[in-house]
Amino acid sequence: MEDKRNIPIIEWEHLDKRKFYLLGICMTMAIRVSVYPFTLIRTRLQVQKGKSLYQGTFDAFVKILRTEGAAGLYRGFLVNTFTLISGQCYVTTYELTRKYVARYSDSNAVKSLVAGGSASLVAQSITVPIDVVSQHLMMQRKGESMGRFRVRQRQAGGRLPLCGQTKDIILQIFRADGLRGFYRGYVASLLTYIPNSAVWWPFYHFYAAASCPSLASASPPPEQLSSLTPRDCPHLLLQAISGPLAAATASTLTNPMDVVRARVQVEGKSSIILTFKQLLAEEGPWGLTKGLSARIISATPSTIVIVVGYETLKKLSLRPELVDSRHW
Repeated sequence: MEDKRNIPIIEWEHLDKRKFYLLGICMTMAIRVSVYPFTLIRTRLQVQKGKSLYQGTFDAFVKILRTEGAAGLYRGFLVNTFTLISGQCYVTTYELTRKYVARYSDSNAVKSLVAGGSASLVAQSITVPIDVVSQHLMMQRKGESMGRFRVRQRQAGGRLPLCGQTKDIILQIFRADGLRGFYRGYVASLLTYIPNSAVWWPFYHFYAAASCPSLASASPPPEQLSSLTPRDCPHLLLQAISGPLAAATASTLTNPMDVVRARVQVEGKSSIILTFKQLLAEEGPWGLTKGLSARIISATPSTIVIVVGYETLKKLSLRPELVDSRHW
C-alpha cells in the first residue's frame, strides 16, 4: 500500500482547483495592496525627464504623500486589480507547461525556463491593455498629468469620480490610437517580462544551491525544497533568501527594457529602438536604471510572499484525500 506521506511534490492533479484559485486570488490581492505604491513610483520615475520632479524613490514617496495624500499612491489601483486574472493564468500556464516539458526533459532549469517564459507570454497578452489604462491613471497628479492624456474636469469644477476618470482615459486612448492603443508597448512588455520570468527561476535555483550546499548537485524546484530536513537547510529561510535575490537580479537585468516599455506605453511612442536611443541621448546610461530601486523594493516583499506562500497555498489546496500527505 502506498504511503501518502511520501508524495514528494504537489503536482497539478493533486490540487482542489476551486480552493487553489480562490486562495490564490486572495494572496495576490494582499501582495498588490502592499507593493502598489512602489509600482506607481517606479512608473513615474521612469517616465519623468531626468530628475525634473522626483529625486528618487524616497523623495517621490514623500512628495506624493504630501501633495496627493495616501490616495495618490493608489491611483489606477482598481483598474490594475483586473490583472488578477492574468496572475491566475500565469500560474496555470506555468504548472501545465512544466508538466508538459517534463515528458521531454528532466532538467529543472529547462522546465523552469520554458514554463516561466510561456506563462509570462500568456499573462502579458491579458495584462498589457490593463497596464496601459492604469499607467495613464498613475500619471494623473493633482492638477496636471505626466502622460499624454489628462483626466478632464467636471463642468461645475472638481475632478471626475473614479469610474468617470477611468472611462475618460479609455475614451481618450481609443480616440487617439484606436484599439491598437491598448496594446501599445506589447512587444516591449514581452521583451521585459518574458526574460524576467524566464531568468528568475534559474537564478532562484542558483541562489538556493549557493545558500545550501546540500542542493549544490541537484538544485531541485521550489516544491522539492520542502522535502529537505531542518538539519539540511531551513526551508522557509532558504526561500526567503533565494527568492528576493533572484528577483533583484532579474529586475536589474531587465530594467532597461522596463524603462523603455513604460515610456512607450505612457508617452505613446511607436518605436522601441528610437525610444531607447532617445533615452540614452537625453539621460545617458544611467537613464536605464531609472526606477530600479523602487522596482526591487516592490519585488522583494512580493517575492518572499510568493515563494513561501505559493507552496503553502498548494498545501492548503490539496484534495481532501491527500491532506495528510505533506509535512508542514
